[in-house]
Amino acid sequence: MRYYLAIDIGASSGRHIVSYMENGKMITEEIYRFQNGPEMLTAYDGKQHLMWTHERLFTEILNGLKKAKEIGKVPYSVGIDTWGVDYALLDENDQAIGGTYCYRDARTEETIPAVHEILPFADLYAKTGIQFATFNTVYQLLDDVKTGRMAKAKSFLMLPDYFHFRLTGVKKQEYTNATTTGMVNSVTHTWDNEILEKLGYKKELFGELSQPGTEVGEFTDEVAAYVGYKAKVVLPATHDTASAVLAAPLSAQTPYISSGTWSLLGVEQNYAHTSEAAREAGYSNEGSVKGQFRLQINIMGLWMIQQVRHELGDKYSFAELADMARANPVPDEINVNDQKFLAPESMIDAINETVGRQLPVGEMAYVIYNNLAKYYDYSLKALEEVTGEKYATLNIIGGGSKNMLLNELTMQYTGKKIITGPAEGTAIGNLMMQMVGCGDLADVKAGREIIKNSFDIAEL
Repeated sequence: MRYYLAIDIGASSGRHIVSYMENGKMITEEIYRFQNGPEMLTAYDGKQHLMWTHERLFTEILNGLKKAKEIGKVPYSVGIDTWGVDYALLDENDQAIGGTYCYRDARTEETIPAVHEILPFADLYAKTGIQFATFNTVYQLLDDVKTGRMAKAKSFLMLPDYFHFRLTGVKKQEYTNATTTGMVNSVTHTWDNEILEKLGYKKELFGELSQPGTEVGEFTDEVAAYVGYKAKVVLPATHDTASAVLAAPLSAQTPYISSGTWSLLGVEQNYAHTSEAAREAGYSNEGSVKGQFRLQINIMGLWMIQQVRHELGDKYSFAELADMARANPVPDEINVNDQKFLAPESMIDAINETVGRQLPVGEMAYVIYNNLAKYYDYSLKALEEVTGEKYATLNIIGGGSKNMLLNELTMQYTGKKIITGPAEGTAIGNLMMQMVGCGDLADVKAGREIIKNSFDIAEL
Protein backbone atom coordinates (compact mmCIF):
# COMPACT_ATOMS: atom_id res chain seq x y z
CA MET A 1 0.00 0.00 0.00
CA ARG A 2 1.32 3.43 -0.97
CA TYR A 3 0.94 6.23 1.53
CA TYR A 4 0.98 9.86 0.46
CA LEU A 5 1.55 12.80 2.79
CA ALA A 6 0.22 16.33 2.30
CA ILE A 7 1.72 19.12 4.41
CA ASP A 8 -0.81 21.93 4.30
CA ILE A 9 0.44 25.13 5.97
CA GLY A 10 -1.96 28.00 6.50
CA ALA A 11 -1.49 31.41 8.05
CA SER A 12 -2.66 30.20 11.47
CA SER A 13 -1.81 26.49 11.52
CA GLY A 14 -0.32 23.60 9.60
CA ARG A 15 -1.06 19.91 9.45
CA HIS A 16 0.26 16.66 8.04
CA ILE A 17 -2.38 14.45 6.41
CA VAL A 18 -1.65 10.90 5.28
CA SER A 19 -3.69 9.27 2.53
CA TYR A 20 -3.99 5.99 0.69
CA MET A 21 -6.40 4.35 -1.74
CA GLU A 22 -8.71 1.58 -0.52
CA ASN A 23 -11.59 0.03 -2.48
CA GLY A 24 -11.59 2.92 -4.92
CA LYS A 25 -11.78 5.57 -2.20
CA MET A 26 -9.26 8.05 -0.88
CA ILE A 27 -8.75 7.56 2.85
CA THR A 28 -7.20 10.42 4.81
CA GLU A 29 -5.90 10.80 8.36
CA GLU A 30 -4.47 13.85 10.09
CA ILE A 31 -1.36 12.75 11.96
CA TYR A 32 0.24 16.01 13.09
CA ARG A 33 -0.79 19.63 13.63
CA PHE A 34 1.14 22.75 14.59
CA GLN A 35 0.54 26.44 15.11
CA ASN A 36 1.60 29.20 12.76
CA GLY A 37 1.44 32.96 12.76
CA PRO A 38 3.59 35.94 11.87
CA GLU A 39 5.70 37.71 14.50
CA MET A 40 7.26 41.17 14.74
CA LEU A 41 10.96 40.50 14.20
CA THR A 42 14.05 42.44 13.18
CA ALA A 43 14.39 42.16 9.42
CA TYR A 44 17.16 42.81 6.88
CA ASP A 45 16.79 46.60 7.14
CA GLY A 46 17.29 46.47 10.93
CA LYS A 47 13.67 47.46 11.55
CA GLN A 48 10.78 45.53 13.05
CA HIS A 49 8.62 43.81 10.44
CA LEU A 50 5.90 41.18 10.41
CA MET A 51 7.77 37.98 9.59
CA TRP A 52 7.27 34.22 9.34
CA THR A 53 9.37 32.00 11.61
CA HIS A 54 10.54 29.82 8.73
CA GLU A 55 13.08 27.80 10.73
CA ARG A 56 10.44 26.83 13.27
CA LEU A 57 8.08 25.92 10.44
CA PHE A 58 10.68 23.67 8.86
CA THR A 59 11.27 21.97 12.21
CA GLU A 60 7.51 21.32 12.42
CA ILE A 61 7.57 19.91 8.89
CA LEU A 62 10.29 17.46 9.98
CA ASN A 63 8.49 16.57 13.21
CA GLY A 64 5.34 15.66 11.29
CA LEU A 65 7.34 13.56 8.84
CA LYS A 66 8.91 11.77 11.80
CA LYS A 67 5.43 11.12 13.20
CA ALA A 68 4.52 9.24 10.00
CA LYS A 69 7.34 6.76 10.68
CA GLU A 70 6.32 6.41 14.33
CA ILE A 71 2.77 5.34 13.39
CA GLY A 72 3.96 2.99 10.65
CA LYS A 73 2.70 5.03 7.70
CA VAL A 74 5.85 5.98 5.84
CA PRO A 75 4.89 8.03 2.76
CA TYR A 76 5.91 7.16 -0.77
CA SER A 77 5.75 10.85 -1.62
CA VAL A 78 5.34 14.19 0.16
CA GLY A 79 4.15 17.60 -1.03
CA ILE A 80 3.79 20.99 0.66
CA ASP A 81 1.31 23.78 -0.03
CA THR A 82 1.01 27.23 1.59
CA TRP A 83 -0.65 30.58 0.93
CA GLY A 84 0.61 32.59 -2.05
CA VAL A 85 2.82 35.69 -2.61
CA ASP A 86 5.42 35.10 0.14
CA TYR A 87 8.94 33.87 -0.58
CA ALA A 88 12.54 33.44 0.51
CA LEU A 89 15.59 35.09 -1.03
CA LEU A 90 18.64 32.87 -0.54
CA ASP A 91 22.29 33.90 -0.47
CA GLU A 92 25.28 31.98 -1.86
CA ASN A 93 25.09 29.65 1.17
CA ASP A 94 21.35 29.04 0.60
CA GLN A 95 20.43 30.94 3.76
CA ALA A 96 17.24 33.03 3.79
CA ILE A 97 18.52 36.61 3.68
CA GLY A 98 16.98 38.60 6.52
CA GLY A 99 14.25 36.04 7.11
CA THR A 100 10.88 35.69 5.36
CA TYR A 101 8.39 38.57 5.33
CA CYS A 102 4.67 38.15 5.94
CA TYR A 103 2.33 39.52 3.29
CA ARG A 104 0.49 41.52 5.96
CA ASP A 105 3.61 43.61 6.65
CA ALA A 106 3.31 47.26 5.62
CA ARG A 107 6.60 47.50 3.69
CA THR A 108 4.84 47.83 0.30
CA GLU A 109 3.17 51.14 1.19
CA GLU A 110 6.00 53.05 -0.49
CA THR A 111 6.81 50.56 -3.24
CA ILE A 112 3.31 50.30 -4.74
CA PRO A 113 3.33 53.84 -6.20
CA ALA A 114 6.95 53.37 -7.27
CA VAL A 115 6.06 50.18 -9.20
CA HIS A 116 3.04 51.83 -10.80
CA GLU A 117 5.14 54.79 -11.87
CA ILE A 118 7.29 52.39 -13.88
CA LEU A 119 4.51 49.98 -14.89
CA PRO A 120 0.96 51.32 -14.47
CA PHE A 121 -1.34 48.72 -12.94
CA ALA A 122 -3.39 48.52 -16.14
CA ASP A 123 -0.21 47.39 -17.95
CA LEU A 124 0.64 44.84 -15.25
CA TYR A 125 -2.89 43.43 -15.38
CA ALA A 126 -2.88 43.20 -19.16
CA LYS A 127 0.27 41.09 -18.94
CA THR A 128 -0.46 38.88 -15.93
CA GLY A 129 -4.20 39.06 -15.24
CA ILE A 130 -3.44 39.30 -11.51
CA GLN A 131 -5.67 41.61 -9.47
CA PHE A 132 -4.20 44.41 -7.40
CA ALA A 133 -3.41 43.58 -3.79
CA THR A 134 -1.07 45.53 -1.54
CA PHE A 135 0.86 42.35 -0.73
CA ASN A 136 1.54 41.07 -4.25
CA THR A 137 5.09 39.83 -4.62
CA VAL A 138 5.78 42.27 -7.44
CA TYR A 139 5.50 45.10 -4.87
CA GLN A 140 7.35 43.26 -2.09
CA LEU A 141 10.41 42.70 -4.28
CA LEU A 142 10.95 46.40 -4.97
CA ASP A 143 11.56 46.87 -1.25
CA ASP A 144 14.24 44.17 -1.56
CA VAL A 145 15.87 46.16 -4.36
CA LYS A 146 15.80 49.37 -2.35
CA THR A 147 17.27 47.79 0.81
CA GLY A 148 19.99 45.91 -1.11
CA ARG A 149 18.57 42.53 -0.13
CA MET A 150 18.03 41.44 -3.74
CA ALA A 151 21.62 42.30 -4.68
CA LYS A 152 22.80 39.56 -2.31
CA ALA A 153 20.25 37.01 -3.54
CA LYS A 154 21.29 33.97 -5.55
CA SER A 155 17.89 32.22 -5.47
CA PHE A 156 14.22 33.18 -5.25
CA LEU A 157 11.80 30.52 -3.98
CA MET A 158 8.16 30.80 -3.00
CA LEU A 159 7.70 29.38 0.51
CA PRO A 160 6.59 25.85 -0.51
CA ASP A 161 9.44 25.71 -3.04
CA TYR A 162 11.82 26.78 -0.29
CA PHE A 163 10.62 24.02 2.05
CA HIS A 164 10.81 21.45 -0.77
CA PHE A 165 14.40 22.60 -1.34
CA ARG A 166 15.17 22.14 2.36
CA LEU A 167 13.86 18.56 2.11
CA THR A 168 15.60 17.58 -1.14
CA GLY A 169 18.38 20.03 -1.97
CA VAL A 170 16.60 20.62 -5.31
CA LYS A 171 15.26 24.05 -6.31
CA LYS A 172 12.10 24.05 -8.40
CA GLN A 173 9.68 26.93 -8.96
CA GLU A 174 6.08 25.68 -9.10
CA TYR A 175 3.69 27.30 -11.56
CA THR A 176 0.45 27.91 -9.61
CA ASN A 177 2.17 29.73 -6.76
CA ALA A 178 4.41 31.65 -9.15
CA THR A 179 1.34 33.20 -10.77
CA THR A 180 0.38 34.81 -7.45
CA THR A 181 3.48 37.01 -7.69
CA GLY A 182 1.94 39.18 -10.40
CA MET A 183 4.98 38.55 -12.61
CA VAL A 184 3.99 35.54 -14.75
CA ASN A 185 2.72 36.27 -18.25
CA SER A 186 -0.79 34.88 -18.73
CA VAL A 187 -0.18 33.97 -22.38
CA THR A 188 3.30 32.40 -22.22
CA HIS A 189 2.88 30.92 -18.69
CA THR A 190 6.47 32.02 -17.95
CA TRP A 191 8.04 34.90 -16.03
CA ASP A 192 7.41 38.16 -17.86
CA ASN A 193 10.81 39.52 -18.87
CA GLU A 194 9.60 43.09 -19.39
CA ILE A 195 8.30 43.27 -15.81
CA LEU A 196 11.57 41.91 -14.44
CA GLU A 197 13.70 44.22 -16.57
CA LYS A 198 11.78 47.43 -15.95
CA LEU A 199 11.63 46.90 -12.19
CA GLY A 200 15.30 45.90 -11.96
CA TYR A 201 14.66 42.38 -10.66
CA LYS A 202 17.56 39.96 -11.23
CA LYS A 203 16.38 37.76 -14.10
CA GLU A 204 18.64 34.88 -13.08
CA LEU A 205 16.48 34.41 -9.96
CA PHE A 206 13.48 33.44 -12.06
CA GLY A 207 13.86 30.13 -13.85
CA GLU A 208 11.74 27.48 -15.51
CA LEU A 209 8.32 26.92 -13.95
CA SER A 210 7.25 23.37 -13.08
CA GLN A 211 3.73 21.97 -13.24
CA PRO A 212 1.95 20.20 -10.36
CA GLY A 213 2.72 16.50 -10.49
CA THR A 214 6.43 17.08 -11.22
CA GLU A 215 8.90 15.15 -9.09
CA VAL A 216 11.28 17.43 -7.19
CA GLY A 217 13.67 14.87 -5.75
CA GLU A 218 14.29 12.60 -2.78
CA PHE A 219 14.92 13.49 0.86
CA THR A 220 18.53 14.43 1.54
CA ASP A 221 20.57 12.08 3.71
CA GLU A 222 20.36 14.63 6.53
CA VAL A 223 16.55 14.78 6.39
CA ALA A 224 16.31 11.00 6.06
CA ALA A 225 18.51 10.53 9.14
CA TYR A 226 16.21 12.80 11.16
CA VAL A 227 12.83 11.43 10.04
CA GLY A 228 13.92 7.81 9.67
CA TYR A 229 13.25 7.15 5.98
CA LYS A 230 13.64 8.34 2.39
CA ALA A 231 10.66 9.58 0.40
CA LYS A 232 10.27 11.46 -2.84
CA VAL A 233 8.85 14.98 -3.01
CA VAL A 234 6.25 15.54 -5.74
CA LEU A 235 4.84 18.99 -6.47
CA PRO A 236 1.20 19.51 -5.60
CA ALA A 237 -0.38 22.75 -6.70
CA THR A 238 1.68 24.52 -4.04
CA HIS A 239 -0.70 27.48 -3.77
CA ASP A 240 -3.29 26.30 -1.25
CA THR A 241 -6.27 27.69 -3.16
CA ALA A 242 -5.13 25.97 -6.34
CA SER A 243 -5.01 22.67 -4.44
CA ALA A 244 -8.41 23.29 -2.85
CA VAL A 245 -10.09 24.01 -6.17
CA LEU A 246 -8.58 20.89 -7.74
CA ALA A 247 -10.36 18.91 -5.01
CA ALA A 248 -13.73 20.56 -5.66
CA PRO A 249 -16.36 18.27 -7.21
CA LEU A 250 -16.86 20.72 -10.07
CA SER A 251 -18.79 19.68 -13.14
CA ALA A 252 -18.00 21.68 -16.28
CA GLN A 253 -17.06 25.23 -15.26
CA THR A 254 -19.02 25.71 -12.04
CA PRO A 255 -18.14 28.62 -9.74
CA TYR A 256 -16.65 27.91 -6.34
CA ILE A 257 -15.84 29.58 -3.05
CA SER A 258 -12.73 28.30 -1.30
CA SER A 259 -13.72 29.38 2.19
CA GLY A 260 -11.09 29.85 4.87
CA THR A 261 -9.04 32.72 6.29
CA TRP A 262 -9.50 34.14 2.80
CA SER A 263 -12.52 33.44 0.65
CA LEU A 264 -11.64 32.94 -3.00
CA LEU A 265 -14.64 33.09 -5.32
CA GLY A 266 -14.16 32.16 -8.92
CA VAL A 267 -14.52 29.72 -11.81
CA GLU A 268 -12.06 27.63 -13.82
CA GLN A 269 -11.37 28.98 -17.30
CA ASN A 270 -9.33 27.84 -20.27
CA TYR A 271 -7.80 31.27 -20.84
CA ALA A 272 -7.08 34.43 -18.86
CA HIS A 273 -9.59 37.28 -18.82
CA THR A 274 -7.50 40.44 -18.92
CA SER A 275 -10.15 42.84 -20.14
CA GLU A 276 -10.79 46.23 -18.57
CA ALA A 277 -14.08 44.88 -17.22
CA ALA A 278 -12.26 42.00 -15.45
CA ARG A 279 -9.66 44.40 -14.06
CA GLU A 280 -12.26 46.87 -12.78
CA ALA A 281 -14.21 44.04 -11.17
CA GLY A 282 -11.07 43.05 -9.26
CA TYR A 283 -10.83 39.56 -10.76
CA SER A 284 -7.54 37.68 -10.86
CA ASN A 285 -6.35 34.94 -13.22
CA GLU A 286 -4.29 32.54 -11.13
CA GLY A 287 -2.67 29.48 -12.64
CA SER A 288 -4.01 25.94 -12.46
CA VAL A 289 -2.79 22.70 -14.03
CA LYS A 290 -2.05 22.39 -17.75
CA GLY A 291 -2.32 26.10 -18.49
CA GLN A 292 -5.82 26.58 -17.11
CA PHE A 293 -6.77 29.53 -14.91
CA ARG A 294 -8.83 30.21 -11.84
CA LEU A 295 -10.66 33.46 -12.59
CA GLN A 296 -11.25 34.52 -9.00
CA ILE A 297 -11.41 37.33 -6.51
CA ASN A 298 -9.91 37.56 -3.02
CA ILE A 299 -12.47 38.30 -0.31
CA MET A 300 -11.42 38.95 3.29
CA GLY A 301 -13.14 35.72 4.37
CA LEU A 302 -13.16 34.25 7.87
CA TRP A 303 -10.10 36.29 8.87
CA MET A 304 -12.42 38.82 10.48
CA ILE A 305 -14.24 36.34 12.74
CA GLN A 306 -10.92 34.60 13.52
CA GLN A 307 -9.48 37.88 14.76
CA VAL A 308 -12.59 38.74 16.77
CA ARG A 309 -12.47 35.30 18.38
CA HIS A 310 -8.79 35.74 19.20
CA GLU A 311 -9.33 39.20 20.72
CA LEU A 312 -12.00 37.63 22.93
CA GLY A 313 -9.41 35.24 24.32
CA ASP A 314 -10.59 32.31 22.16
CA LYS A 315 -13.34 31.75 24.73
CA TYR A 316 -15.91 30.89 22.05
CA SER A 317 -15.68 28.14 19.46
CA PHE A 318 -16.50 29.03 15.86
CA ALA A 319 -19.66 26.93 16.19
CA GLU A 320 -20.71 28.94 19.24
CA LEU A 321 -20.06 32.21 17.41
CA ALA A 322 -22.22 31.02 14.51
CA ASP A 323 -25.02 30.05 16.93
CA MET A 324 -24.80 33.45 18.63
CA ALA A 325 -24.91 35.15 15.24
CA ARG A 326 -27.99 33.20 14.18
CA ALA A 327 -29.75 34.37 17.36
CA ASN A 328 -28.80 38.04 16.83
CA PRO A 329 -29.55 39.17 13.26
CA VAL A 330 -28.98 42.91 12.73
CA PRO A 331 -29.02 45.03 9.54
CA ASP A 332 -25.67 46.84 9.98
CA GLU A 333 -23.64 46.99 6.78
CA ILE A 334 -19.86 46.89 6.32
CA ASN A 335 -17.62 46.34 3.31
CA VAL A 336 -15.79 43.18 4.33
CA ASN A 337 -13.15 43.81 1.67
CA ASP A 338 -12.20 47.26 2.97
CA GLN A 339 -8.43 47.48 3.52
CA LYS A 340 -9.09 48.68 7.08
CA PHE A 341 -9.87 45.04 7.97
CA LEU A 342 -6.64 43.60 6.48
CA ALA A 343 -4.46 44.02 9.58
CA PRO A 344 -6.08 46.34 12.15
CA GLU A 345 -4.67 46.66 15.64
CA SER A 346 -8.11 45.60 16.86
CA MET A 347 -10.67 43.96 14.56
CA ILE A 348 -13.39 44.55 17.14
CA ASP A 349 -12.63 48.28 17.26
CA ALA A 350 -12.44 48.50 13.46
CA ILE A 351 -15.90 46.93 13.07
CA ASN A 352 -17.47 49.00 15.87
CA GLU A 353 -16.07 52.21 14.40
CA THR A 354 -17.45 51.28 10.98
CA VAL A 355 -20.99 50.60 12.15
CA GLY A 356 -20.93 53.50 14.62
CA ARG A 357 -21.83 51.55 17.75
CA GLN A 358 -20.56 48.92 20.18
CA LEU A 359 -21.76 45.54 18.98
CA PRO A 360 -22.36 42.63 21.36
CA VAL A 361 -20.54 39.45 20.35
CA GLY A 362 -23.50 37.76 18.66
CA GLU A 363 -24.38 40.84 16.64
CA MET A 364 -20.78 41.35 15.61
CA ALA A 365 -20.57 37.76 14.38
CA TYR A 366 -23.80 38.21 12.42
CA VAL A 367 -22.55 41.45 10.86
CA ILE A 368 -19.46 39.61 9.63
CA TYR A 369 -21.29 36.56 8.25
CA ASN A 370 -24.18 38.51 6.75
CA ASN A 371 -21.98 41.02 4.96
CA LEU A 372 -19.61 38.31 3.82
CA ALA A 373 -22.54 36.53 2.15
CA LYS A 374 -23.64 39.83 0.59
CA TYR A 375 -20.14 40.32 -0.80
CA TYR A 376 -20.24 36.80 -2.24
CA ASP A 377 -23.41 37.75 -4.11
CA TYR A 378 -21.91 41.02 -5.34
CA SER A 379 -18.76 39.22 -6.54
CA LEU A 380 -20.67 36.39 -8.21
CA LYS A 381 -22.75 38.87 -10.20
CA ALA A 382 -19.53 40.58 -11.30
CA LEU A 383 -18.11 37.17 -12.32
CA GLU A 384 -21.16 36.50 -14.48
CA GLU A 385 -20.67 39.89 -16.13
CA VAL A 386 -17.01 39.17 -16.89
CA THR A 387 -17.58 35.67 -18.30
CA GLY A 388 -20.94 36.34 -19.93
CA GLU A 389 -22.32 33.21 -18.24
CA LYS A 390 -25.15 32.58 -15.80
CA TYR A 391 -24.47 29.96 -13.15
CA ALA A 392 -27.05 27.87 -11.32
CA THR A 393 -24.76 26.21 -8.79
CA LEU A 394 -22.09 27.39 -6.36
CA ASN A 395 -19.64 24.95 -4.76
CA ILE A 396 -18.31 25.93 -1.32
CA ILE A 397 -15.16 24.08 -0.28
CA GLY A 398 -12.67 24.32 2.58
CA GLY A 399 -13.15 24.73 6.32
CA GLY A 400 -15.73 27.49 5.92
CA SER A 401 -18.03 25.07 4.09
CA LYS A 402 -18.97 23.69 7.52
CA ASN A 403 -20.51 27.02 8.59
CA MET A 404 -24.20 26.39 7.92
CA LEU A 405 -25.30 29.93 8.77
CA LEU A 406 -22.90 31.41 6.23
CA ASN A 407 -23.96 28.79 3.65
CA GLU A 408 -27.64 29.62 4.20
CA LEU A 409 -27.04 33.36 3.95
CA THR A 410 -25.04 32.79 0.76
CA MET A 411 -27.88 30.76 -0.75
CA GLN A 412 -30.37 33.46 0.32
CA TYR A 413 -28.47 36.31 -1.34
CA THR A 414 -27.21 34.53 -4.47
CA GLY A 415 -30.26 32.40 -5.20
CA LYS A 416 -27.92 29.59 -6.30
CA LYS A 417 -27.99 25.90 -5.47
CA ILE A 418 -25.25 25.42 -2.89
CA ILE A 419 -23.04 22.33 -2.80
CA THR A 420 -20.64 22.06 0.14
CA GLY A 421 -17.47 20.05 0.66
CA PRO A 422 -14.96 18.67 0.89
CA ALA A 423 -14.00 20.60 4.02
CA GLU A 424 -10.34 19.52 3.81
CA GLY A 425 -10.15 20.52 0.17
CA THR A 426 -6.61 21.90 0.19
CA ALA A 427 -4.97 18.77 1.61
CA ILE A 428 -7.11 16.50 -0.59
CA GLY A 429 -6.16 18.43 -3.72
CA ASN A 430 -2.52 18.29 -2.66
CA LEU A 431 -2.73 14.51 -2.25
CA MET A 432 -4.57 14.07 -5.53
CA MET A 433 -1.84 15.80 -7.55
CA GLN A 434 0.84 13.70 -5.86
CA MET A 435 -1.12 10.59 -6.85
CA VAL A 436 -1.43 11.87 -10.42
CA GLY A 437 2.31 12.60 -10.50
CA CYS A 438 3.12 9.12 -9.21
CA GLY A 439 0.75 7.38 -11.63
CA ASP A 440 -1.88 6.16 -9.17
CA LEU A 441 -4.51 8.47 -10.70
CA ALA A 442 -4.84 9.22 -14.40
CA ASP A 443 -5.61 12.93 -14.20
CA VAL A 444 -7.58 15.62 -12.34
CA LYS A 445 -10.91 14.44 -13.78
CA ALA A 446 -10.34 10.91 -12.46
CA GLY A 447 -9.22 12.34 -9.13
CA ARG A 448 -12.37 14.43 -8.76
CA GLU A 449 -14.52 11.36 -9.34
CA ILE A 450 -12.64 9.56 -6.56
CA ILE A 451 -13.08 12.57 -4.27
CA LYS A 452 -16.85 12.70 -4.92
CA ASN A 453 -17.11 9.09 -3.77
CA SER A 454 -14.76 9.47 -0.81
CA PHE A 455 -15.86 12.56 1.14
CA ASP A 456 -18.98 14.23 2.45
CA ILE A 457 -20.44 16.38 -0.31
CA ALA A 458 -23.79 17.98 0.64
CA GLU A 459 -26.42 20.00 -1.17
CA LEU A 460 -28.48 22.74 0.48
